[in-house]
Amino acid sequence: MGKRSGRAVKERNAQTPPAAPEPLRIPVADSHTHMDMQTPGVEEIIAAAEAVGVTPLVQVGVDLPSSRWAAEVAAAHPGKVWAAVALHPNEAPRVVHGDGAEGVEADDTDWTEKARPAGGIEALEAELAEIDALAALPQVVAVGETGMDTFRTGPEGARAQEESFRRHIAIAKRHGKALMIHDREAHEDVLRILEEEGAPERVVFHCFSGDADMARVCAEHGYFMSFAGNVTFASAEPLREAAKVAPPELVLVETDAPFLTPKPYRGRPNAPYLIPLTLRVLAETKGMGEDELAETVAGNARRAFGFQEPGV
Repeated sequence: MGKRSGRAVKERNAQTPPAAPEPLRIPVADSHTHMDMQTPGVEEIIAAAEAVGVTPLVQVGVDLPSSRWAAEVAAAHPGKVWAAVALHPNEAPRVVHGDGAEGVEADDTDWTEKARPAGGIEALEAELAEIDALAALPQVVAVGETGMDTFRTGPEGARAQEESFRRHIAIAKRHGKALMIHDREAHEDVLRILEEEGAPERVVFHCFSGDADMARVCAEHGYFMSFAGNVTFASAEPLREAAKVAPPELVLVETDAPFLTPKPYRGRPNAPYLIPLTLRVLAETKGMGEDELAETVAGNARRAFGFQEPGV
C-alpha cells in the first residue's frame, strides 16, 4: 500500500509544512499518527520527529490495507515505529452496507477515494479475522482505532459500528494489546459498550474529546487520555478543562497527523515533529514543567503500549 490520497488529505498536504519547534529535552512518543497520509517518506518523518525529541511513533491503521501497512512499517523500523491495527468506526458501515447507503458516510478525513460495495456481515467477519491475525504480531501494540462515531452515521451504520467495536474489544483482550478508541459524539455509547464487554487492561482514548466530567469517568476506570493538537485551539477551553482534571499518570500526547495541527499552524499539514507544541500547551494547562510532563508522558506511553524506552 502506498500513500493515501483522499480529498482532505491532498488539500491539507498541499499547504506549506510548519517550521520545526524547539526540541524537547526528554523524548516522548507520538501515540497516534498516520504516516501513510503524510507527504514525506517514512524515514524522513522519523528523522524529523527524532530531531525534536519525538520517538517512538505509533502508526495507526483505519482499514485493512492501512493496518497491514502499519504492521509492515513497524517491522521495518523496530523500536522507532509501532503499529495499531483496526477498522475505523466509519469503515465498518462501509464494509457492511457499502458507500452511498443511507446513514453511511466515510469519515471527513477522507482517507480513500475508492468506493466500497456492500459486503454484508460476512465481509466484516472476514476483515475482522485479518485484523485479529495482525494483532498477534509483536510489533503491533494496540488494536485501534476502533470505537463509535455518530457524527454522521445513521442507525444502520451505528449498528455495524457497535458490532465492530465489540469484536475489536475481544481481539485486544485475546492478544493482550491496548485498545485504542475513536470516540466522536459517542461518549455514552463507548462507555456503555466497554462496561458490557469488559474493558481490556489498557484502554487509550485517542484524541480525547470529552469534557471534565468525561475525564473524571476515564480516570476512575484507569483509561489513558491522549490529547492532540486541538487542545491548543482557542475554542477548546472545555478540552483544556478536561486536561486539567486528567491525572498526569493517564495523559498521552499525539498528533493524529496530518490532521489537528496545533496552534499557530492550524490548517497546515501536521506531523509527529510538532508534538512539542501540544505538550507545552498541556504542561502550561496542567501547571507542570515541560520536562516533568514529558517524563511522565514518556512513561505513560511505555505502560499503555508496552514498548521499551528508545535505545533499550
